[in-house]
Amino acid sequence: MEKDIKDQILKLKKEKNAIILAHYYQIPEIQDIADAVGDSYYLSEIARDCKESVIVFCGVKFMAESAKILSPEKTVLFPVLDAGCPMADMANTADLIKLKNQHPKALTVCYINSSTEVKALCDVCVTSSSALKIMKKVDNQEIIFLPDRNLGGYIAEQFPDKKFILWEGFCPTHEKIEKESILKLKNSLEDVKILVHPECNKEIRNIADYIGSTSGIIKHATESTNKNYIIVTEEGVLYELKKSNPNKNFHVIDSGMICNNMKKTTLEDVYGSLLNMQNEIILDEDTRIKAHRALMNMHEMAR
Repeated sequence: MEKDIKDQILKLKKEKNAIILAHYYQIPEIQDIADAVGDSYYLSEIARDCKESVIVFCGVKFMAESAKILSPEKTVLFPVLDAGCPMADMANTADLIKLKNQHPKALTVCYINSSTEVKALCDVCVTSSSALKIMKKVDNQEIIFLPDRNLGGYIAEQFPDKKFILWEGFCPTHEKIEKESILKLKNSLEDVKILVHPECNKEIRNIADYIGSTSGIIKHATESTNKNYIIVTEEGVLYELKKSNPNKNFHVIDSGMICNNMKKTTLEDVYGSLLNMQNEIILDEDTRIKAHRALMNMHEMAR
């Protein structure tokens, strides 16, 4: 049955001139049918530059919206409309406008994990893989960073000469992890390295051997000579890690790290979306244009 629906999706993809993009946190079946699998930054590049006229985005909503912001002429389909991002939902425009008014000289920087409306009020977007490179090119001494206080705190540590005003948002999947769980696992293993996403809080980052984006974690584990790793980010990344490194061992804490929204998309959802061209992302054009500036600044400054 799974092979049948995969074949039907591939057939529809050709008929509709579509490309399927999937985040590393998607279920393995979705990653297998995708034309490109990656982190938010990589996927936003692919969405911007692809020749196909239809993009099927398998991730969470801000990712599909970002694809539409960058490519308004393309049809962007989002198979599961309620696959949202709790962190993105923690930022709102009314409070951001107030904060900007309180700090008129600040550069407003938003994590790509934010709504189109929030991006429209920001000067530049960043991803976890591009943030440090972008911030090195910023002259402003005062930075408003939202919505993730953990990623913002990690960036602030690298730029002690700047003043960061951090929004009190967070990723529930990364925030709930306890240091004791990681150390307990570490003590049960030999010669193991801890690889941590910067969406984790400072207590977790402090015990990491490596801190980086999803793609950064994959690259580090692939290039390192170590055999054993504890992976502290959403477990979907294990599929690519194990596929790329069959001779290495990847461990996660017992309680796991699962983003339920990232796991909502099924092959049936992708098939239905393509078949009926349903769940199209539609954005207000004035808001899209304003948000486009922040995303394009991200791509230009990350070069």
